[in-house]
Amino acid sequence: MIHPADFTPAWWLPGAHLQTLVPNLLPRRGVALRRERLEMPDGDFLDLDWGPQREGPLVLLLHGLEGSSRSPYAAGLMRRLAQAGCQGLVMHFRGCSGEPNRLPRAYSAGETGDIAHVVDHLRRRAPDRPLALIGVSLGGNALLRWLGDHATSPRVDAAIGISVPFDLHRAADRMERGLSRIYQWHLVRQLRRSVLRKCRRLDMPLDCREIARLRDFRSFDDAVTAPLAGYRDVDDYYTRASCRPWLRGIRVPTLILHARNDPFMTPDVIPGADELSDSVRLEVAEGGGHVGFMDSRGRSWLERRCVAWLGERFGYRFDPT
Repeated sequence: MIHPADFTPAWWLPGAHLQTLVPNLLPRRGVALRRERLEMPDGDFLDLDWGPQREGPLVLLLHGLEGSSRSPYAAGLMRRLAQAGCQGLVMHFRGCSGEPNRLPRAYSAGETGDIAHVVDHLRRRAPDRPLALIGVSLGGNALLRWLGDHATSPRVDAAIGISVPFDLHRAADRMERGLSRIYQWHLVRQLRRSVLRKCRRLDMPLDCREIARLRDFRSFDDAVTAPLAGYRDVDDYYTRASCRPWLRGIRVPTLILHARNDPFMTPDVIPGADELSDSVRLEVAEGGGHVGFMDSRGRSWLERRCVAWLGERFGYRFDPT
């Protein structure tokens, strides 16, 4: 189902770029976090940051590209979840928790194995507790890609995807145009820095001398992401990792929040109703930018909508202010 989102952008933040930049540059008041290190079967590790102890549903947050529990959107969501009585936690993708991971492999938009491992870990710890996942941007793509794969049979009660790229080919093309190149420059610079840091610690199956010359997502993903994640090349990666073809297979009640003016992609990446399963509710706002959605009172509509929908699913009340 596709519905118009009940969101009106702040009048003093007109356009896609201000809605994207301001909410994600302003500091958000977070919560105290407790770190748990989860050792992986392949000898690597994942770091989980747990919010304050609460008795409500478990809510696992998957961050976006080069994000972490320190990202403003993550801090805001974790605080809002704690206020609503939910037990929030952030799963850091490999290498994103502030310490390089032990293996050459990192993470990608199609990495679903680590999500499944963490969900299994949480289910063993609390088998009867309601569990929801929230995926932001790249994390949202990986989440929806995983939920749509029937072979995985995810043991999840609800899910939310935020500002999901849907089609990685088109998203990469969009980042080559206009002011969106600024976001690309910033993120690729962070990615290069992360890989070069690992090159100094590990024997990487890459030509580390070429990393500094990579300037856009397509060249970086072709030289680094695709080979490390087991894809043939960047086109193979973008095709197989994009979540759009998998949306029909989702059986978990899922909310997707998206802005038509998201500067990380073009409006034509938004799937049609015939591409969604009956379990998916897609809410599209005309404005809101990328992981922005700030209203005229300076509040995050995104946070309120996520918690309100989880409250509907799990039957708890929260303070919407």
